[in-house]
Amino acid sequence: MQFLRTVALNTIVVTLAGALAWPQTPPAAAPPLVLAGGTVVDVTAWGQSAHDLEDAVVIVREGRVAEVGPAVSTPIPKGARIIDCKGKYLIPGLVDGFAGMNSQAQANANLYMGVTTVVASTDALRGPADLAANPTPHLYLIDSIGTTDNWSLLARRPEWASQLHEGPRPAELTPEETARQMTDTARLGTRVLYLGANITAANTQWIVAHAHKMGLVTYGAFAATPYKVGIEAGVDALLHMSRYPLGAIPNELQRPLVTDPTGTAALTAYDYSERIPPTDAHLRAYAKLIASHHAALMPTFSLFYTELPGHRNLWKEPAAHLADPAHMDQPSNPATGELDYPLPAWTHRLPSTGQRWMEESLRKKAEQRALRLWHVNQTLFAAFPHYLAASGAGSRGSMPGISLHTELELLVRMGLSPREALAAGTNNYALEFGWNELGLIAAGRRADILVLDADPTANVWNARRINTLVVDGNLVDREGLLRLRR
Repeated sequence: MQFLRTVALNTIVVTLAGALAWPQTPPAAAPPLVLAGGTVVDVTAWGQSAHDLEDAVVIVREGRVAEVGPAVSTPIPKGARIIDCKGKYLIPGLVDGFAGMNSQAQANANLYMGVTTVVASTDALRGPADLAANPTPHLYLIDSIGTTDNWSLLARRPEWASQLHEGPRPAELTPEETARQMTDTARLGTRVLYLGANITAANTQWIVAHAHKMGLVTYGAFAATPYKVGIEAGVDALLHMSRYPLGAIPNELQRPLVTDPTGTAALTAYDYSERIPPTDAHLRAYAKLIASHHAALMPTFSLFYTELPGHRNLWKEPAAHLADPAHMDQPSNPATGELDYPLPAWTHRLPSTGQRWMEESLRKKAEQRALRLWHVNQTLFAAFPHYLAASGAGSRGSMPGISLHTELELLVRMGLSPREALAAGTNNYALEFGWNELGLIAAGRRADILVLDADPTANVWNARRINTLVVDGNLVDREGLLRLRR
């Protein structure tokens, strides 16, 4: 019996070995997805080209665009899943170049609004980026560099906890520590380095040069570093409409910022920068400097949307019910859509009419400041720099997904054409940063595609009229994104 059992066992082993050795049939590839009959909107050349492709066929395989061409010369593969796009317009998925995304709800809101890539900031205003969200936009991480920062992506690692602790105020790291920080954060997948207020000029020059050697993008929100130095060093983007006007201040206001980049000297400098008249020679020279160099402007106008004229209550957007005010910094009032301006405790002793007067006074001052900054930015725009769209969500009333569309609207209000604004939220990121995986509906690009019911080059607000959402080549149930329970 033992002999028979041994023979039987050997037979089974030989049979299994033969089966495993036999060439296995690979799993059948998923059928291609075809978007047929729509108009592919041209967002190349910074939005200055207008060679739209009408009656187009877009073939998607394995998450990438495989082929794009006119219907008359582009055969549709057999067995393809075909989406009829006749009468519709196709644009690439939108990129939000600076925002928080700290929850599944915010991920869903971004996707619902067609934002398929977010440069996600982990910071004190927006909280930690949610890297476990599913479904999610593509997240490109941003990290601070060259400075102590409690919110750095490395701050909770034992080997970095002591060096990155801010203490009373941030301090610069040594060149050796900065080099190691750059290497370590790149290993985490960081794509963008944020150079903040306390980074001084020599360190800015070193960081930008070494970041580019490593293929990392640099954002500048300088104070201690003169903007001229950062721009000439080759920084990739200048962040915030309220920050980069510092580049036009006189030297006597810039010098104190080396030792006081966030204190009273900074307050004086910012106050001066937002009051510069449009005819100021320094401001016009600064605008020409930006336009003649590599740096693009990333104004995050949406951080001031509620203080600029013509704003709406963003809480009325369908995706807004996904937003949780508890996970936002300074959310607008859901009932009014306006920012609230909390009063000091002592004012509670005043009659209600006095409190309302003080609140209205604070609101008017904020609106006046926003308009002053807007006028400064109009002078910068007149030199025709390159722009990148970013919302700054969720701070100061800006909201995930929704506020990228207000950003496009404000870029048009500033003077860009709708097509140029669309380019600022799509292919400009490929041109400026070399992120050639996104930004176009073209062979080899990632298949993040919005099918729109109306022409966004006629009115940029039509970019909200999303009929079909494709992410990584997959159709996404857009209405299903709204059913998430917070």
